[in-house]
Amino acid sequence: MVKTLYIYITRELLITLLMTVVVFTGILMLGNIIREVFTLLFNERATIAMVGRAILLLIPYVLVFALPMGMLTASILVFGRLSAEQELNAIKSGGINVLVLTIPVIIIGILCSSLCGFINLYWAPKCRVAYKDMLYEVATQRPSTIFTEGRFVKDFEGYIIYVGKIRGDELIDVLISQVEPNQNISGSLRSPRGKVQRIENSDELSFTLYEARGATIEKREWQPLYFSEWNQRLKLPRKSKRQIKLNELTFFELKEEIKRMQQLLKATPSIPKLLPGELREKLSEFNKPIYDFACPIKVQIHQQVSFSFACIGFTLLGIPLGIMAHRKEASIGVAIALVLVLVYYSFFILSTAIETRSEYAPYLIVWIPNFIFQIIGGVLLWKVAKK
Repeated sequence: MVKTLYIYITRELLITLLMTVVVFTGILMLGNIIREVFTLLFNERATIAMVGRAILLLIPYVLVFALPMGMLTASILVFGRLSAEQELNAIKSGGINVLVLTIPVIIIGILCSSLCGFINLYWAPKCRVAYKDMLYEVATQRPSTIFTEGRFVKDFEGYIIYVGKIRGDELIDVLISQVEPNQNISGSLRSPRGKVQRIENSDELSFTLYEARGATIEKREWQPLYFSEWNQRLKLPRKSKRQIKLNELTFFELKEEIKRMQQLLKATPSIPKLLPGELREKLSEFNKPIYDFACPIKVQIHQQVSFSFACIGFTLLGIPLGIMAHRKEASIGVAIALVLVLVYYSFFILSTAIETRSEYAPYLIVWIPNFIFQIIGGVLLWKVAKK
């Protein structure tokens, strides 16, 4: 009898899961299609084949979100219907505990979590890169697209440039270092804001910094620098490729990015320590990092890994909520699922909002909903089984 119940519940769950994942995938893709893919249709270089390829490349990225949402909704709907139609009471009267019925559901949740892990850590970032590269090729480029928030750009000969935030053509929190042919840093400037503009009929950019402070080496000694306005002409890279964003890197690429950043920061001189006491005091603010440069990368790594466990927490929580809801209407199950999903994702939004504030450990915040959902789900499941 138990084997028959396993087959029945597994079939019901998989059918419901398939339907909910398809629905959520379609809804989530719709926003991207309207916002980005339709721009291809109105571009004279776009083709139907390109639009079709763009949609296919979006699917893995969207599946990362659709699978946990589908698993939560399917668990609520299946067990809500079993409870509403008194099937659970009939099963209990036969001497079978509710916990026994959850075994195939939890196994499916673990399998979905494993699939999410593969998609989230490797497949989705790869497809996202291909998707964005395709859009980049047909979109009108602005000079600021060469830079990426929170990344060191090494495409300009003789310079390494870091930009914290980008607002149109305005750059926020800028660090530019001049690099000698032997890869030594010969000077650095940091500015709270700057701007970049394309020079007409030229393969150069006009790069401007405001209220820039830093130092340069002259006769083997570091000399302080200050510019109310500093301008430099930068030659565009020969191969102007789109800068990859952090959420487009695989787990292993993110780990390598941290290593490269640490090596670069070690090679950058601590300027105030090389100056006499008076100059050291004047430049003391320069030595204070605005934030941990590696912190946004750590946040992205933890988001990828922790989100892979979402299916398990959603499954554990969805089963007892479905039984307690005691309703077979799909609208009730979907409404409960959407509320829980919003709560879950709010932690990810929070961690992204404070990703530059390393003192708050934003990379640990993303684990909170997993612990909360799994603990509450386990407790509720145990209480339901005791009734």
